[in-house]
Amino acid sequence: MAMEPAVKVALGTAAFGIFWVLAVFPAVPFLPIGRTAGSLLGAMLMVLLNVITADEAYAAVDLPILGLLFGTMVVSVYLERADMFRHLGRALSWRSQGGKDLLLRTCAVSALASALFTNDTCCVVLTEFILKIARQNNLPPKPFLLALASSANIGSAATPIGNPQNLVIAVQSGISFGDFVFGILPATLVGVVVNAAILLCLYWRELSDEKCVDVSSHHDALPAEVVDEDDVTSHRFSPATMSHPRRGRLPDGSVLPDAAGCEVHCSCEPVKPNGDVVKAAPDGVGEEWKNRLWKTCVYAITFGMLVALLLGLNMSWSAITAALALIVLDFKDARPCLEKVSYPLLLFFCGMFITVDGFNKTGIPSTFWEFMEPYARIDTPTGVVILALVILLLSNVASNVPTVLLLGARVAASAAAISPAAETNAWLILAWVSTVAGNLSLLGSAANLIVCEQARRSQQFGYTLSFFSHLQFGFPATLIVTGIGLLLIRSN
Repeated sequence: MAMEPAVKVALGTAAFGIFWVLAVFPAVPFLPIGRTAGSLLGAMLMVLLNVITADEAYAAVDLPILGLLFGTMVVSVYLERADMFRHLGRALSWRSQGGKDLLLRTCAVSALASALFTNDTCCVVLTEFILKIARQNNLPPKPFLLALASSANIGSAATPIGNPQNLVIAVQSGISFGDFVFGILPATLVGVVVNAAILLCLYWRELSDEKCVDVSSHHDALPAEVVDEDDVTSHRFSPATMSHPRRGRLPDGSVLPDAAGCEVHCSCEPVKPNGDVVKAAPDGVGEEWKNRLWKTCVYAITFGMLVALLLGLNMSWSAITAALALIVLDFKDARPCLEKVSYPLLLFFCGMFITVDGFNKTGIPSTFWEFMEPYARIDTPTGVVILALVILLLSNVASNVPTVLLLGARVAASAAAISPAAETNAWLILAWVSTVAGNLSLLGSAANLIVCEQARRSQQFGYTLSFFSHLQFGFPATLIVTGIGLLLIRSN
């Protein structure tokens, strides 16, 4: 793609720069409007400044990714109600040997889950749960959030369904599912181990075993008690119409008003002396079996979604179908469930898609690649290094999916002139580097943004993961993990 006129290039770059600054610094003094509004502002400027047309802006929104995010958010709410997070608490906390052990388990669980459920799904489901585990064990949240996001990105590289860019590569390259997995799995396994080792080295003192609750000394107690079953509900996004926990009437029989002066009706539930509401026991054995059957169906539908993804069916529609099946199965008003979906996050991605597409249409990314292409051939070690650096840079500036769409055919054509095996290697290198590149900065991947926003929005365990705190770990770890993976992929 040739460079657009200088005026259009300048306007497009300015709009992208505003988006980038507001995404990195959501509370800048001169415009503290946040990431979501900043993303929409960048998209609007791209259209108003005539960098792209309104029709092109609508076309730039990646509906399959939005559908996948929406569906998995809904599924995660029902998995939570079915005590999935309590079971994860047992897996992560059972006979834990301390903070370092918990960190390693976080890396392993997130890497495996992301390869099967996609990295975005993994981060949507696990972020607040990981926060809860860290807080209840008196451990700093930062290492665990970094472990979740970075391991999810690395683990997602192992399969064509692990992330959106891998799906694009699998379709465009024609590489079979098995060849893709066996070609990139060694790099993924070693990458997860190396990434965990870097986290341990950086946060060894913060993860001191003396700070951690000694779960191993309580073998007889349920390991899940590290995360109380009643506490699990706090993982959900708080709806706008949350009812008050304690309700009743005054001695004269009048309705007890809330803080806003609104009437609050009595729930007719028994109350303990300390004011807590006593939960009613299940209505007999039938009610207990009904509850167990419902939970079994939730797990079965989720497993069916996983099978559909493994079979290569459309990821977005598989997730939405599973979500709707769970809503119907619940046989209740779905509004409380749908209110827990992070709609600001979905809007952020809409704005980001439009802004990035506008920046690509200026011709700057493609012109940059045309200049670097003669030096980025994969038949020499130097060429592989240069290609990896180009992918790393573009993935963090223009995001990984547009980078794959931009470079895929060009990289493959350049490698095909060498040999068919080199072409396959080029696709795998593109998949590996564009995925691991997401760990370099907070804006490098959707998984990072999901972890950051979910952690910040948490009401009970809120934590802000800043751009620079992520960069301190992400920059060296990404370079090391990427380099080791390239050596393993090139040896296939």
